[in-house]
Amino acid sequence: MTVSGMELLRNGTAARAALIAVLAATLAACGGAPAKNDTFSLSATASAEGPSAKNRQILVPQPSALKAIDSDQIVIRPSSSEIQYLAKSQWSDSLSKMVQAKLVQAFENTGRVGGVGMPGQGLAIDYQVVTDIRTFEVQTSGAATAVVEISAKLLNDRNGTVRTQKVFRATAPVRGTDSTAFVKGLDAAFATVTADIVGWTLKSI
Repeated sequence: MTVSGMELLRNGTAARAALIAVLAATLAACGGAPAKNDTFSLSATASAEGPSAKNRQILVPQPSALKAIDSDQIVIRPSSSEIQYLAKSQWSDSLSKMVQAKLVQAFENTGRVGGVGMPGQGLAIDYQVVTDIRTFEVQTSGAATAVVEISAKLLNDRNGTVRTQKVFRATAPVRGTDSTAFVKGLDAAFATVTADIVGWTLKSI
């Protein structure tokens, strides 16, 4: 074997050894136990009342929200200018998708509308309930309080005009210091807002 051939062999062996070392380090890093977060969903069932609207079908699009709110992270606000996320805890889906699903369920539970659904379900729509999640957090300055604020527009799907709009806000005390207590507070505040949105919609259509 020539000198140059021996050098190529040595270089190739060194390169393979370096690659194996890099892969081993990568696998060791990936092999660590993943972080385990407690996962929560919105479970409160709103009790809503209002006049019958059996001749109306409504659409509930996915709510809009700022990026800091619309994720699977549970928002904690220590002050008016600071946002944190509840440690080792998460929502089961993005917040806007959960709110959308619960609004649809609340309308269905009333039994007072001809139909309710989400985009893509093929309903002949009379009105859209267009919402924006403005606040969905636990405020911890002072006594911990869950705060939910959602603005809603009732859009006539036939002509594209806004029939009416309103901002709905509710608070609930947080009775405890663990993740479950925080989520229960948010659940309670959201249930109030949901009931108010459904009742307002039924009266408006």
